[in-house]
Amino acid sequence: MKHGFVKVAAATPDIRVADVAYNTEKIREDIVEACENGAKLLVFPELCVTGYTCGDLFTHDVLLEAARKALLGLAEFTADKDILVFVGVPLDIEGKLYNVAAALNRGKIIGLTTKTFLPNYGEFYEMRQFTPGPAEAEYISFEGDRVPFGPQILFQATAMENLIVSAEICEDVWSPVPPSIGAALEGATVIVNCSASDETIGKDTYRRELISGQSARLIAGYVYANAGEGESTTDLVFGGHNIIAENGTILREARRYHNEIIYSELDIRRITAERRKNTTFQREEERTLIRVPFYIESGKTELTRTFPKRPFVPSDDQARALRCEEILTIQAMGLKKRLAHTRSKTAVVGISGGLDSTLALLVTARAFDMLGRDKKDIIAVTMPCFGTTDRTYRNACEMSRKTGATLKEVRIADAVNIHFRDIGQDPENHDVTYENSQARERTQVLMDIANRTGGMVIGTGDMSELALGWATYNGDHMSMYGVNASVPKTLVRHLVQYAADETEDTELKRVLYDVLDTPVSPELLPPKDGDIAQRTEDLVGPYELHDFFLYYMLRFGYEPSKIFRLAETAFREEYDNVTILKWLETFCRRFFSQQFKRSCLPDGPKIGTVALSPRGDWRMPSDACAAVWLKDLGNVSLMED
Repeated sequence: MKHGFVKVAAATPDIRVADVAYNTEKIREDIVEACENGAKLLVFPELCVTGYTCGDLFTHDVLLEAARKALLGLAEFTADKDILVFVGVPLDIEGKLYNVAAALNRGKIIGLTTKTFLPNYGEFYEMRQFTPGPAEAEYISFEGDRVPFGPQILFQATAMENLIVSAEICEDVWSPVPPSIGAALEGATVIVNCSASDETIGKDTYRRELISGQSARLIAGYVYANAGEGESTTDLVFGGHNIIAENGTILREARRYHNEIIYSELDIRRITAERRKNTTFQREEERTLIRVPFYIESGKTELTRTFPKRPFVPSDDQARALRCEEILTIQAMGLKKRLAHTRSKTAVVGISGGLDSTLALLVTARAFDMLGRDKKDIIAVTMPCFGTTDRTYRNACEMSRKTGATLKEVRIADAVNIHFRDIGQDPENHDVTYENSQARERTQVLMDIANRTGGMVIGTGDMSELALGWATYNGDHMSMYGVNASVPKTLVRHLVQYAADETEDTELKRVLYDVLDTPVSPELLPPKDGDIAQRTEDLVGPYELHDFFLYYMLRFGYEPSKIFRLAETAFREEYDNVTILKWLETFCRRFFSQQFKRSCLPDGPKIGTVALSPRGDWRMPSDACAAVWLKDLGNVSLMED
C-alpha cells in the first residue's frame, strides 16, 4: 500500500443454482487466487453463495441454513488471509429474509450490509422473497457475535486510515439516491457493489457509464462484481460484467460472458487529494454511521494499472482530434473576446518558426475568422538575430504569408549590439545576458509595434516553459494576452499536428510538418554549421518527462517519490531510473525557484484541469522552499519502488 495504492479485485465464480457446497468451494478458490495475486479487497456477486436466481427456493429453510453455515465457513477460511472479502448471501434475521453483502476479515464476519432498494419491476421480483434492510445500521447478535447489520456500514483499514470501504447491493446504485452517497460523505473512499445485473441490449454501456459516473460523483474507487455464467437461464442471461473504476475512470473491466477475476490498484491518496481540492465535496460534520476496523498488512503494492506517458494528450486518435479542436476553439474564443473588448486594430505575434509561435499564429488566425476580420491585420513579426537558422526563418515567413497575416521583418542584431556596448557586455561572452538581451529586445519590438498599430501583443509561451521558468523575465515571458499559457508542450505539438492534418493548403501543410520536425530551441546562440546549436531538451530535460511530472504534481499533489515510481512504470522503455531521477530533481528545483515569473503572468485562457494562472488555479508564494519535496525525492534509491 506504498504511496496509497491498494490492490482490489472483483470476482465472478462458477456457480450452480442452489448448490451451496459447490458455490462455496468456488468462492474459496477465488479467495486463494486473489490473495496469491496480492489483492487486499475482494468482491463477489449478489447472493453468489446460493445463486441469485433461486426464486421461491429462497423461502426454504434447507437452502437458508446451508447458506448460513457456508458463510460461517467462509469467514473461518479467511482467518489466515490478508484480505477483506464481500460475499453475497441470503440471511434469515429474526424471521425476515434479507439480501446481504457479508464482510469477512481475519476469520470473522465483521459486518452485514443489507440491500436498501429491492427491484420489483420487469424481470425482477425481489420483494416476493426479501425484505428491505433497515433505514440505519444497528448491531445485532449473529451466531454469538455482535455484528453491525444494515446499510452504509463503514469498514476502515487499521494500516491505512483513509482506506474506508462501504458496500451497496446491485439496485442500490441504480436508485435516485444510492446509499453510497451518504457513505462517501462520511468518509468512504471505496464503494463495493455485490450485483446481479442481467444482460439486455445496450445495458452494458449504461452499466459502465453508471459505475464510472458514480465513482466520479463520489470521488471514490468503485469495485463492482456481477453475477455471470452458472445462474439460471430460464428467463435471463448474466454476463459477469465486473468493473473497477476510480473517480470517473474505468481501470479494469471484465470480458462479458467469461467468469473471471479482474484486478487493479486504487490510488487512495489520489482520491483524498481530489476531495481536499473539491470544496463542493462536503463531509458530514456529524458522524452517524457505524465504523468497523479491519486488518490487512501494510506493504508494497505491485502496480498493474498503466499510467499514460502523455497524460495531457488522449491516446485515441479520434478523441485526440476532438480534444485538439476544442482546445483551439477555447484559445480562439478567449482571444476573440479580448480583441473585441480592447478594440484592438491589430494582433501582433512574434513568429520564430518554432512550435509555440506557430500555435499562437494559428489561434490568432482562427480568432480573426470568428470576428469576421481581415487577417491582414495580424502582424506576424520575425526578428532574426544571432541564433536564427535559415530553416526556422523560412518557415516563419512562409506560414505567416499562408495564414493571410502581414509579415514584418525586424532584424535586431544591431540594436542588441548597441545594447551590449551600452551595458558593457562582451558579444563573445555567450552567457545569460547575451541570451536574454535578445529575448527582451524582441519583446520591446513587439510591444512598440503594437503601440504603433493600435494592437496587442499575443503571447506564445506554453505552460511547460512556465512550470520550468524557461522564459526570459520581461522578455518572451511577457505579452498582452497569452493564448498558450495553459497548454503543455506535449499538447502544443499535437495541436500543430492537428492543424497540419486538417488544412487543405498543401504549402501550409508542408511548412507545419517541417516545424514539427524542428528541434525545440530558443535560438539564442549562434548556429553550428547552419544548424540549431541550442536544443532546449538537452538543457532542461525532455518535455514529455516534465509534462508527466507537472501533471501529477499539480493535478493530484503527489510527492516526488510517488511521481518517480509512476514515471519509472510509464517510461521504462524510454529512460533509465538515473535519467528520470535527474530530471525530476531538476523539475522540482526549477518549479519552486521560478514561481516569481508565474506570479505576474499576463491573462490567458484556461484549457484543462492543470493551469498555472496566479489568479486562478495556482497560488503559490514566490519564495516557497522546495526542501521538503527534494528531501522526499532524496529518500528514494534508484532501485526502490
